[in-house]
Amino acid sequence: MAEQKRDYYEVLGVDKNADDAAIKKAYRVLAKKYHPDVNPGDQEAEKKFKEASEAYAVLSDPEKKRQYDQFGHSAFEGGAGGAGGFDFSGADFSDIFSDLFGFGDIFGGRGRSAGRANNGPMKGANLRTSVQITFEEAVFGCEKEIELTVKETCKTCNGNGAKPGTQPETCSKCGGKGQVVFTQQSFFGTVRNVQACPDCQGSGKIIKEKCSDCRGTGYIPMRKRYSVDIPAGIDNGQSKRMPGLGEPGTGGGPRGDVLVEVIVGRHPIFQRNELNIYSTVPMSFAVAALGGEIFIDTVDGKVIYDVKAGTQTETKVRLKGKGVPSLRNKDVRGDHYVTLVVQVPDKLSNEAKDLLKQFDALTGDTLNTVKNATEGKKDEEPKEGKDGKKKKFWK
Repeated sequence: MAEQKRDYYEVLGVDKNADDAAIKKAYRVLAKKYHPDVNPGDQEAEKKFKEASEAYAVLSDPEKKRQYDQFGHSAFEGGAGGAGGFDFSGADFSDIFSDLFGFGDIFGGRGRSAGRANNGPMKGANLRTSVQITFEEAVFGCEKEIELTVKETCKTCNGNGAKPGTQPETCSKCGGKGQVVFTQQSFFGTVRNVQACPDCQGSGKIIKEKCSDCRGTGYIPMRKRYSVDIPAGIDNGQSKRMPGLGEPGTGGGPRGDVLVEVIVGRHPIFQRNELNIYSTVPMSFAVAALGGEIFIDTVDGKVIYDVKAGTQTETKVRLKGKGVPSLRNKDVRGDHYVTLVVQVPDKLSNEAKDLLKQFDALTGDTLNTVKNATEGKKDEEPKEGKDGKKKKFWK
């Protein structure tokens, strides 16, 4: 008695309302797990692989799926062909096995090709270089010159790579297609792999007598200078794209691009975070206590800022719109955040020292020195502290 087949939806582990993407995803997981190439000699894995493949062949085909939903397994009884007596025609496994195992077309050529023709139009490769600019140039934009080695069409052979008076010939191995097909036997039958032609490297042409100037490449390397427009607001590490100035394309494809990476130099005062600029500005104790005007350096030049009386050190202020312009809209700018720090002089005249002592006395000894803190108090004997060292204490 023949073994009763399991429900196809159950085999793949999907709901009956599953769409094509869910069905394919479920089969991909099972195929990768149970494929005979992954489990050589494992008959149980091979059995599960056949079961999953049969379920996918039905559920991935709209007509077969409709028949199965209406009649069940009886819709395909007596079918012939394919592995295990099941007809796999109409099922497209090519993309799945191409991704998993590098196969191309399967089932005797049915399905999609594993790749497009190599001699079709292809965009050229991109060229990369870098340019150094200052902090201010990054903020406001600038123009810089770069020098690159680029490939230009050989004038001797007009780019066909053949010696003058000769022409490239059609490759006899691939017939000018740039691809060759290799077939091999697999679990499902004949597997067709499509690869670049080894004789012409996918170009479809053979150059028997090469141009002496370009050595058959069709291009001559040349040093060229370009002017690069660096946009305002560009940041360190970002790139400026220059379309169509890269490597030549093949098969009539366009040239690649040039990507210019911008390296922004450090600034002695300013630091940047996205569109905002940060800096620290010193102010005297007198200005902090009494208030007054100070100069603040910005990327737009010096601005005058009115410090309020009693401003504490580490106070942060915002200069709106003095930051970096947006790359998307140069009229939109970030802000400049300034940290005000009271600067303590390291050299004082005797007169200045006397005046500071008078000020300290008049303000109630705000410095809280040890001398004033212990004045008039009895000195006790030194005692041992927690760190083991003897210290003086006062009553």
